[in-house]
Amino acid sequence: MRAYIIRRVLLVIPTLFILSVLIFLSVRFLPGDAIDVMLDKAGWIGAVNVDRAALEQMLGLDRPAYVQYGRWIGGIVLRGTLGESLWGGEAIESKIIERLPVTLELGFLAIVIGLLIALPVGVYSAIRQDTVGDYAGRTVAVIGLAMPNFWLGVMVLLYPVIWWGWSPPIELIRFTDDPLGNLGMFLVPSFILGTAMAASTMRMTRTMMLEVLRQDYVRTAWAKGLSERLVVVRHAMKNAFIPVVTLVGLQLPLLVGGSVIMENIFVLPGLGRVLLTALTDRDYPVVMGVNLCFGAVVLGVNLLIDLAYPYLDPRVRYR
Repeated sequence: MRAYIIRRVLLVIPTLFILSVLIFLSVRFLPGDAIDVMLDKAGWIGAVNVDRAALEQMLGLDRPAYVQYGRWIGGIVLRGTLGESLWGGEAIESKIIERLPVTLELGFLAIVIGLLIALPVGVYSAIRQDTVGDYAGRTVAVIGLAMPNFWLGVMVLLYPVIWWGWSPPIELIRFTDDPLGNLGMFLVPSFILGTAMAASTMRMTRTMMLEVLRQDYVRTAWAKGLSERLVVVRHAMKNAFIPVVTLVGLQLPLLVGGSVIMENIFVLPGLGRVLLTALTDRDYPVVMGVNLCFGAVVLGVNLLIDLAYPYLDPRVRYR
């Protein structure tokens, strides 16, 4: 197990390197650049006498692309810094440290809500195959897969305002200040993200439970006269949940994308809003730093999921 963990951690390094190259190149293919945005905003306030060449030199954007990448990746490796924003010069890591807890809380609650919905419904649909409850669960899952979460978020935000005059709080309520207020602020966007995740997870849970329940050792448990609860919980669920856990790990990038939308719809000051603002302003260092942070989080969580396999199935061994 220790050797496997070391290999996986070492594998993260070249993965993040390749990811950093892809992120750096992708933001450079965006139409326009930071200088165009700055000159456009300068024109709005009447500052027309702005030297583009001097501005590019001051921000380091006059250098070749490979030099800019070398300076960025060198700052990460040698100084542990992600650089500074082109707008104001704020350190990117300070932005991430400030906003990351909001995004993590939103994603964590979405995962918890999604699993609380998907696992019981998926197990019930499998052990009560082709019943009314099974058809109802599968129908809801298909609706959840077909319904875009950004549309659902807008509808959930719009209709309460029209009908009851209710709107979510604009200022962040921190958990340390008001735990109930904080959970109330995150509950609706987390539920919307969680339902999208629950739909596919429920279908996977049902499929794997049906497969496991047809195995010989499960039939033997039934033949021994064990209760349904004991057969399902002790003999079937752990083996059926291995592909489900894998699916949860694969859905993390979708949760990251969903968090960008939900944070902007519900005015949550997380990394999603920072990323969207940076894309609008063509703030390359912020876009690269936030995406690299998201990538590191996804890699770390997938490593933890891989390490959970031996606890779900003792036959799994890492060497």
